[in-house]
Amino acid sequence: MKNTTLQIYNSLSNQKEKFKSINNNKVKIYVCGLTIYDLVHLGHAKLYIVFDIIVRYLKFIGYDVTYVRNITDIDDKIINKASEKNISVSELTNTFIKEMHQDFEKLGLVNPDIEPKATDHLEQIIIIIQKLLDNNSAYVAKSGDIYFSVYSFEKYGILSGRDLKGQEAGKRVDVVVDKKDPEDFVLWKMAKEGEPCWSSPWGEGRPGWHIECSAMSMHYLGEYFDIHGGGYDLLFPHHENELAQSCAVTGHDFVKYWIHIGYLQLNEEKMSKSTGNFFTVRDLLKKYHPETIRICLANSHYRSQQNFSYELIQEADTSLIRLYNAISGLALKKIDPKNNTEYKAKFIECMNDDFNTSKALSVLFELSHKIEKNKNKDIQEACKCASTLKQLANVIGILNEAPIDFLQFGFSEDKKNMIQDLISKRSTAREQKNWELADSFREQLNDFNIDIEDGVGQTTWQRRVF
Repeated sequence: MKNTTLQIYNSLSNQKEKFKSINNNKVKIYVCGLTIYDLVHLGHAKLYIVFDIIVRYLKFIGYDVTYVRNITDIDDKIINKASEKNISVSELTNTFIKEMHQDFEKLGLVNPDIEPKATDHLEQIIIIIQKLLDNNSAYVAKSGDIYFSVYSFEKYGILSGRDLKGQEAGKRVDVVVDKKDPEDFVLWKMAKEGEPCWSSPWGEGRPGWHIECSAMSMHYLGEYFDIHGGGYDLLFPHHENELAQSCAVTGHDFVKYWIHIGYLQLNEEKMSKSTGNFFTVRDLLKKYHPETIRICLANSHYRSQQNFSYELIQEADTSLIRLYNAISGLALKKIDPKNNTEYKAKFIECMNDDFNTSKALSVLFELSHKIEKNKNKDIQEACKCASTLKQLANVIGILNEAPIDFLQFGFSEDKKNMIQDLISKRSTAREQKNWELADSFREQLNDFNIDIEDGVGQTTWQRRVF
């Protein structure tokens, strides 16, 4: 089913390009993972949900995908946080890696094929640094720290569009006297007292941030691979520096397509731990279903900035309730490739336009309307459409629950039992034609913010659409 009309906005060229994988139907993709020192926040969720959908879609249209998402488990922020908590760096990172996996699992993220940690790849990092020293792309400073010389790489700035000649010393980077040039960036930091360190040919120390991803991505995906992605905030300096050092060490191109995700904002400001302007994923999971979070964050083009609000996620929840209502009570059929090709074609057309999930979701709602219309006219057609809806929705990572579980989400077993008891009492009162008593039970049910529907022989309920 592989479709060759996929267009991807490539940050390297600043335009949409027709996607053509390097090796036939195989796609290799590397996404910068978390620097792990705290809980996952909603900005992280947007980033990794987007790439989860991209991976799902590439597989959906027939590609064999190798997905690598790293973990940065050594960094200044990690060291500082461990020091604050008076625990070891490994204790801190192991704790939050476990917490991250729990959150990602709840969000329904596809597990990466490989999830490398920086501290497990010191050998690869050291080999690259030595090669950069050998070809004069890097140098050892008086302090013993090793820096990459950005002026040794003629194309520096090709990804971000930065012009080194137009920069003033200290304007965008900290001026370190030890550097030959203010823009040079560190590859290896010599050990400081009390900090974790590893052996190297240059002495005890630890790697800089940028070199980690070059080492891990090339180790698992080769020196030239299809897609590298991350948040827009990583475009510079992280990805620019990755590109420079990787090309400098291999002598050829590093990545074919660069994908960057727009910021998630809260109160019109970027969601960020450093400013305290964020919600953790767990904050929202206390109130909203994971699929509600997914559809909320997918209902905006990935390159655009999205301003989060409770109104936005409530609208997403209402929309998802409608999709679940459409498939509720229907027997899903085995997918026939000839069924509902019109909607599949529309969905693929939207996703082929630079993974336009917002437009793709509109196709799902269009299909759900067709299902509702056919429920009382052509139940077989409704079931076929529902099966197609489920298949397409799986690319977005939604409609994977039993409808009743989603539609009754957020109610404890005790509350469900209380609701069912009131429904039973109301049904008995109705059978006895005691309408006043039946109405009193309905008023009590109304206090639970649920909708009830009287059917043949039974009354069903679900949480209310606001």
